[in-house]
Amino acid sequence: MENNNKWIVVTGGTKGIGRAIVEAFMEIGFNAVTCARNESDLALMKQNLELQYSGLQLLTFKADLSKKRDCELFGEFVKSKVSNVDVLVNNAGYFVPGQIHNEEEGVLESLIETNVYSAYRITRAIIPTMILAKSGHVFNICSIASIQAYPNGGSYSISKFALHGMTKVLREEMKPFGVRVTSVMPGATLTASWDGVDLPSERLMKPEDVGKAVLSCWQLSNHTVVEELILRPQLGDI
Repeated sequence: MENNNKWIVVTGGTKGIGRAIVEAFMEIGFNAVTCARNESDLALMKQNLELQYSGLQLLTFKADLSKKRDCELFGEFVKSKVSNVDVLVNNAGYFVPGQIHNEEEGVLESLIETNVYSAYRITRAIIPTMILAKSGHVFNICSIASIQAYPNGGSYSISKFALHGMTKVLREEMKPFGVRVTSVMPGATLTASWDGVDLPSERLMKPEDVGKAVLSCWQLSNHTVVEELILRPQLGDI
């Protein structure tokens, strides 16, 4: 069912930060499992990375994690293919600017479903094997918006504050089981969320830097956990 390499599961892994994390871990010999909504993106990623990292596996699954059933199906897929997940990265999510008092009806529900409930559901599906193994690492991709309120943050900030809160609770729960839990809070990163914004690319962080930072947290000994990883562009928030 699997070879002797370690396994990482990354949700929303075909682009941006998720893709960078997959590549950072495959670079050191991990096999990977990822999901996304676009089947052709998944197929192309699998083809390219299995060619680039010969001998490693990239398993893919089409899923829209804003839907509970898709979360369940992805969790079942992972458990059917991998007996023990070493690293879980809850990365799936999206950004909509707005203000609480005037944003469109339904934005809060949509963002909570995608940015919070998906992480909750996927974690519940996968973490039991980590508990049994008494090892593993869960990274939740939060945001600077998890700790810093912005006038145009709206429901996005609400969802990211909630995800950070969930991560802190999970950290306390997992202490007795040797499972490490980290909130990753990147500032502005050069991803699709910033498409169309009139800013020089050097003003934004590189997704690859976030991927390397997540990898470096995992590479610490099991005696140490980075509880909160905060990353900002060198010139500060945008």
